[in-house]
Amino acid sequence: MRAGPLRSWFGRGILVVLALGGMAGFAALGVWQLERRAWKLELIDRVERRIHAEPAPVPGPEAWPSVDAAGYAYHRVRLSGRYLHDSETLVQAVTELGAGYWVLTPMVTLQGTTVLVNRGFVAGDRRDPGGSAAGNPAQETQVTGLLRITEPGGGFLRRNDPAAGRWYSRDVTAIAAARGLADVAPYFVDADASSDAPGGPRGGLTVVAFTNHHLIYALTWFVLAIMAGGAGLFMLLPERRR
Repeated sequence: MRAGPLRSWFGRGILVVLALGGMAGFAALGVWQLERRAWKLELIDRVERRIHAEPAPVPGPEAWPSVDAAGYAYHRVRLSGRYLHDSETLVQAVTELGAGYWVLTPMVTLQGTTVLVNRGFVAGDRRDPGGSAAGNPAQETQVTGLLRITEPGGGFLRRNDPAAGRWYSRDVTAIAAARGLADVAPYFVDADASSDAPGGPRGGLTVVAFTNHHLIYALTWFVLAIMAGGAGLFMLLPERRR
């Protein structure tokens, strides 16, 4: 006669433990999202300060081993040198101007190193390198822009195919190998609009945007934690009150 109530209390106890465990787990996820939000806000602030700072010289070979996204991405930089237009690479792109290509051209700097410069965007009907020849400066050129980290592998679901000349990401190492370039910096530079040449690619189209929905995610997890805690308290109420 007493087995039924005991089983009932045991089952309710299990449900209460599960509810409390869920509440703790959801609350922990909410706290984690708040920590992610703080990190994202700090990242956005850091990048904003970098892109509006005075341009600095590009990192030289002594700094190349330490170049990474955290320390160097989106720094405003400047460099001077001579373009190797016969070694340019077109990388598929979609911008506010439509579909087309980024024009990545090696620049031999005054220091003797080589840096890939994303001179900017050209429309799809200018895929032939000769289509932008009128805007190719032959003399020594100075470029300002944003330092970008290499993009290895390819684009979404599409791998780079160097042999066929199909590029979907700005993979510095692969492009340098395909063009037979030596002493190439492990990054590239997105040229800004001030570096545009008449008839050449359109620079200054770098998109600097970071999604930040962490507060919404945190609130969602905290609401779920409250619901799980409420369910646990409900199970603790006497039968007649429930």
